[in-house]
Amino acid sequence: MRPPLALVHDYLTQRGGAERVVATWCAGWPSAPLFTSMFDPGSTFPEFSAHPVEVTWLNRVGPIRRHHRLALPVLAPTFAHWHIDADVVLASSSGWAHAVRTNGRLVVYCHAPARWLYQHERYLRSGSFGAKARLAQQVLSPALRRWDQRAARRADTYVVNSTLTRDLVRDIYGIDAEIVAPPVRVPDSAPSTTPLGDVLVVARLLPYKNVDVALAAAATMPEVSFRVVGDGPLFEELRATASSNVTFVGTVDDAQLWREYAGCRVHVALSHEDFGITPLEAAAVGRPTVARAYGGFLDTINPDTGILIDENSVSPATVADALRVALDREWDASRLRAQAAKFTPRAHLEHMGRVVGR
Repeated sequence: MRPPLALVHDYLTQRGGAERVVATWCAGWPSAPLFTSMFDPGSTFPEFSAHPVEVTWLNRVGPIRRHHRLALPVLAPTFAHWHIDADVVLASSSGWAHAVRTNGRLVVYCHAPARWLYQHERYLRSGSFGAKARLAQQVLSPALRRWDQRAARRADTYVVNSTLTRDLVRDIYGIDAEIVAPPVRVPDSAPSTTPLGDVLVVARLLPYKNVDVALAAAATMPEVSFRVVGDGPLFEELRATASSNVTFVGTVDDAQLWREYAGCRVHVALSHEDFGITPLEAAAVGRPTVARAYGGFLDTINPDTGILIDENSVSPATVADALRVALDREWDASRLRAQAAKFTPRAHLEHMGRVVGR
């Protein structure tokens, strides 16, 4: 029987903001089947294991499932030839899922136009991605850009997560998209506020997250303790060069993540984010953020909830200066929590429900 709603996501092989959005959809529409190219239950959020998930042939190839970048040459044709039968298909896309085909209505929620196609200098910065990734980018990008733009324009409705993404979608695809902010979780109960460190970084360890800049600032602040939550290709490189006041925590479950936020004094986010959910997660437990004045951070951080560093002056020195100001200031936790409350999962589902008609 044709379902009224089906969900699609690029791949379920990591824990990131895009996967948080899809997990919220699964909770809000539990009977909607979820389609994805690859699904590794151990490396993404546990909520997906209780939801009906259908995968492509790529999921049978272990090395690709564990390292999704290896699938780069085949993701485009895999999604382009995938037909999903539903009244409405809601695709969560950062470059691939928007290409699925359906006889019903296709609604695309765009987290960002494919970064490695349109922001490749930031996305592939540093040698950690290796010569093969750079060669693939050079060889495949022109054809994939043409494919990507054709795929985007086939959608019946395009939705984006922030002002920046709306502007990028207009510039790249010529589409005027509606903004629906991603959902921000609030902890079920107040987490422990046992001090764990002064400054917290929560990020996948990828080049465009700019964790190296935060760690360079840490090296100039030996009296301040830093903790880094997250994993990724740069883990060993960053850990090898970090100063002694930095602790690498790795991947944590939700309960520990909330303890990390509550146990810090200031959260720092220096990535080039199209939305960037971590400042709002920090605000949900009353912690401010120091961030670059870029992208989604401009939509969510105000003078009551953090400090923004001019995009053109972000450096270890300016980050250290902003962190010292934030650490010295008394922040109003109630105002921080009130900001996070504007972006709840319920508000997101209500808005998306109007978009998809469910």
